[in-house]
Amino acid sequence: MYRNDREVSPGNRRLKQWIESVWSDVGFASRILCKSPGFTAIAVGSLALAIGANTTIFSFANQLLFVRLPVPHPEQIRLFRLTAERHMAIHGFISGDGYPGDDGRLHFGPMPYPAYRQLRQQNRVLEDLVAFNEIPDVDISAAGPPEIGKVEVVSGNFYDQMQVKSQLGRLIGSSDDAALGSGAVAVISNRFWHREFGGARDVLGKSIRVNLATVTIVGVNPSGFRGPVDADTSAPEVFMPLSMVRALVPVPDAKNPFLKPDVASVEVMARVKPGISTATAQAALDTAFDTALRATATIKKGDTIPRLTLEDGSRGITTFLRTQMRPLYILLGLAGLVLLLACANIASLMLARASTRQREMSVRIALGARRQRILRQVLTESLLLSAIGGLAGLVLGFLSRNLIPLLMHTGWDGGELPIEFDWRVFGFACIVTIGTAVLSGVVPAWRFTRVEINTALKEGGQSASRRRKAWSGKVIVAFQISLSTLLVIGATFFLRTLFNLNAVDPGFRTQNLLLIDATPPRVAPSVLQSSTLHARLADTFAAIPGIEAVTYVNHPIGVNSPWLGQFQVEGTQQNSPDGLKFSPVAMVGPNFFSVMHIPILMGRGFSPQDTATSAPVAIINQRPAREFFPNTNPIGKRFFRGLGDKSGRWIEIIGVCADFHYGDMRDELSPVHFDLDVQSPSSLSMTYVVQSRLPQADLIPALQRAAQQVDANLALNHVRTQQQQINASMQQDRMFASLTAGFAILALALACVGIYGIMAYSVAQRTNEIGIRLALGAARTQIRTMVMREAGWMAIAGIISGIGVSAFLIRLVKSMLYGLRPSDPISFGASVLFLIGMALIAGWIPATRASGVDPMEALRRE
Repeated sequence: MYRNDREVSPGNRRLKQWIESVWSDVGFASRILCKSPGFTAIAVGSLALAIGANTTIFSFANQLLFVRLPVPHPEQIRLFRLTAERHMAIHGFISGDGYPGDDGRLHFGPMPYPAYRQLRQQNRVLEDLVAFNEIPDVDISAAGPPEIGKVEVVSGNFYDQMQVKSQLGRLIGSSDDAALGSGAVAVISNRFWHREFGGARDVLGKSIRVNLATVTIVGVNPSGFRGPVDADTSAPEVFMPLSMVRALVPVPDAKNPFLKPDVASVEVMARVKPGISTATAQAALDTAFDTALRATATIKKGDTIPRLTLEDGSRGITTFLRTQMRPLYILLGLAGLVLLLACANIASLMLARASTRQREMSVRIALGARRQRILRQVLTESLLLSAIGGLAGLVLGFLSRNLIPLLMHTGWDGGELPIEFDWRVFGFACIVTIGTAVLSGVVPAWRFTRVEINTALKEGGQSASRRRKAWSGKVIVAFQISLSTLLVIGATFFLRTLFNLNAVDPGFRTQNLLLIDATPPRVAPSVLQSSTLHARLADTFAAIPGIEAVTYVNHPIGVNSPWLGQFQVEGTQQNSPDGLKFSPVAMVGPNFFSVMHIPILMGRGFSPQDTATSAPVAIINQRPAREFFPNTNPIGKRFFRGLGDKSGRWIEIIGVCADFHYGDMRDELSPVHFDLDVQSPSSLSMTYVVQSRLPQADLIPALQRAAQQVDANLALNHVRTQQQQINASMQQDRMFASLTAGFAILALALACVGIYGIMAYSVAQRTNEIGIRLALGAARTQIRTMVMREAGWMAIAGIISGIGVSAFLIRLVKSMLYGLRPSDPISFGASVLFLIGMALIAGWIPATRASGVDPMEALRRE
């Protein structure tokens, strides 16, 4: 049976009435917005751009800060970290994210593999410990020619402890990691599976070559699983057991860095056990690690043993996050300012519209409507406007979610930064939309509820009150200009920083140079054989028609400074203040300086007489010549260079070259010495520098064919120009300049709309006054000046307050600037002039309209 209305409870009846009332408000708000299509389009467009910008930045932040490893219960995972003083018992790193902390200690992740094995046996407080590490620059051959990629070596219990299920086949197990040299199997990533095998399900059992070692594919990782790494630009494509390190690092076990007890070689993580706190586990494992390291490594006098700590490992290794944390917060702050400016813009537009609806609201109140009802109606209109803008902004955010990774992408590393558009992003957009509705609607709603009924109902009384009430709109516009000033000044500083970096003279040739990395298979030649191979490859490249010159270097210019090498000047004691020194060292081909156009200022360059069997020679730049040989001619002097295995050699200095920026253009000119590769072979991989005017599209196939003639297993990759390599070092500066300039343009557009809206509103309300002034003899230029003066004062008030805030905030990011002081007058002056000009342009149209008022028509309206 159906119940009639009398049987409905009072609570349900009130709820039904409230829903009907809200629905009525939504319908009425829709009709009001449809009657003002211009206002609605401007408001929705402003909100869409602001919310879209915030959603885009938050999507990037969400990926770095909140997205966890795609494994069950990632919150249980703890990552092992080590901290130590400078002189520590662990002397080297295979990879990892070592960095100096604010406490003056070195923070890093990897630990020696022998210590890990013993620590795993002593562990009683966590689940089983898993070890892993990433090996870059590995040549991988699948269906086509060899390519360079990353391999993740993992312990046999890795997948079991991570609780990861395969997409196809099986994963690496303990039997695959039973003993060194065993386990010639591989699990490939979903991306590698689709790129090399087209996603074919018969991939299981097929073989691929990793550094010429044949391994069998036994499984495919689930889609989205990138290993225990954070949002880096590229992820491992092949996963292999730790037992296969001999194939990946083919040196004798005594020299294999993965097996040496004093080399940090593996990252470690584990899951927490129920009922055991992280602090308890950390205390127990710190003691166990001390014991394990003492039992496996030789602790020298003066060395310190690192302390072990446990950190949240739910997001894997967060190297990329740490480097991007400060820029990320700055971008979030700038996007928030744009959103706040959009809210102010909508508020000023709604205030301008409020005067046209004063009589409507007064009539409603006079007929019995409560002020709370009026408040709800206006907030409903604001919420509906924000909802439309928020939906459009969410779409824009989804479409532009990869904008920041695109700006950070070098274009040749083949990596990708996947951005997830998950429920957090959607929730953020909803919160921003609601907040925008409240911020932009509360002032107009308050204005409507404060209407004076008797005054508003009198047609002649409106003019007396409107001018006074316009001040709230002018304050909001001044606030908009203040925010715009902050964004424009910030964009100016970052743009000038990028300009200054681009203007830096690197000190070497950048035109018509193509860089290409060449990595011979690590299991094929020895390092010495590799050096001979590189010399042959350089000669083969040079013989290609159209190539003018070829050289090679183990550390390409424009990345960062080379690794430090020992530099002990002959005649000094190692433990004396002038004894053991360190200087970045680069291995180069014989014609490196002529190809790079780096002048030799003293002595000579390398010559054909400098061979693998002749006396070792080196060339230094001006910086070490001044630091290590003050007031002395360094030509003919010798220094001792250690080779990392307790051996070394005395090297004679034969020349001094000009200083140049080896790494980032921000870096100071560092001391560098250059060794001839054939005399000090220490690197398998080389970057070739090819001088040619041929188009890159024609040059690359010729280089690849030449490489195959020298060695069919030689992989060429990372093709880029020298200028592109330099530009990559300024990638973050370019990203900031682009985004801040975009924010500044958007802010200016919103501020100009606000100025135009409030001045147009003011002119419309003062039409009668302007008509009287003209009728009494005022010149039209005086009317135009009056309106422009009013717009100018609003702009000046906003700019002054914006300058004060900018002067403080710029000091917080001074480390990100280059060639600029935080108080740079040119940046501030140019920004202020530009802002004043834009404000006057925005006020010119209303001023022109005011000066064109017909006095008789205005008086007739009065």
